[in-house]
Amino acid sequence: MSGPLSGIRILEVGVMLAGPYATMLLADLGAEVIKIEPPSGEISRQVGPSYFASLNRNKRSVRLDLTSEAGQARLAELVADSHALLVNMKPSVIKRLGLTYDALRRHNERIVCVALTGFGLDGGDEPAFDYVIQAATGIAAMTGDPNGPPTLPGYSSADNSTGLAAALGLLAQIVSGRGGQVEVSLLDVMLSQLNYRASAYLNDGVEPQRHPHGAHSYYVPAQLFPTAAGYLALFVTHDGFWKSFAAEAGIDGFATMEERAARREEVLAVVTAALAGDTAAGWEARLRPLGIPAAAVRTMPEALKEYHHAIVTAGDFRLVGSPIRIAGYEPSYSPPPTLD
Repeated sequence: MSGPLSGIRILEVGVMLAGPYATMLLADLGAEVIKIEPPSGEISRQVGPSYFASLNRNKRSVRLDLTSEAGQARLAELVADSHALLVNMKPSVIKRLGLTYDALRRHNERIVCVALTGFGLDGGDEPAFDYVIQAATGIAAMTGDPNGPPTLPGYSSADNSTGLAAALGLLAQIVSGRGGQVEVSLLDVMLSQLNYRASAYLNDGVEPQRHPHGAHSYYVPAQLFPTAAGYLALFVTHDGFWKSFAAEAGIDGFATMEERAARREEVLAVVTAALAGDTAAGWEARLRPLGIPAAAVRTMPEALKEYHHAIVTAGDFRLVGSPIRIAGYEPSYSPPPTLD
């Protein structure tokens, strides 16, 4: 079975992570992605082969100097025969290189142009790296131990999330059958992902608070717990989960969600004491068959070993494959393109 995006051609003028991640997901689904690189190559090639491979498998590459007349002429030819162009650069560079719908529509009225930026095409050129956006949107401030400093996750959550949103916006405009400009910014995406946290503040005046062990604001117990060996992530929401967990752990009382929230510290004390009687791996093995959301905290190498089904081979590279499973379609994975 051919990929669901077979026959779709997408041009990418991508840099580092967010843009290349968006187009790689589309390439995994069968789209033809042509990566337009400057004569010296896209800068992430300098980070290292495995980094570049993790974001650019299943693509082709062409070197174009978009500051030259010849480069612009070749770009026009590619645009005329493509469905979309995605770019992630500073707004001033995007406009100067003519990578907007207004500049390219003369070559193809139905081209979809996606601009992935920090603050929007008219938001200025202020640097907008992943960690900066997490700090600016309040995410870092609500993450970490309440007695410790603000904390950032160990991976690029803002870049990856914005890449996903950009891919969605690109496909939505293609499905509409119309060309046009699509904008996706890191700022807007991360503000959007505040969803229930932002709603609680905007509607109820509830400011987010950090709790020890990453505890959830609403659900109790829903956090990390120390065990006899290792940490366990336990996420008990509704009363059915609690009933099953309490029976397995030998805990009495706290039958309702409302009571557990009101008596948070008491609940956490008895749960912590109960979980000390077994290891994190032991609790996971006991709780999962009961349908209770729980997992031992693994290192990334441990997780990749446990969930090895997600690992694919692309040439000489071992990578995590596409997260999108479509019945009857099995992606093939080619290595990242050599320059040009």
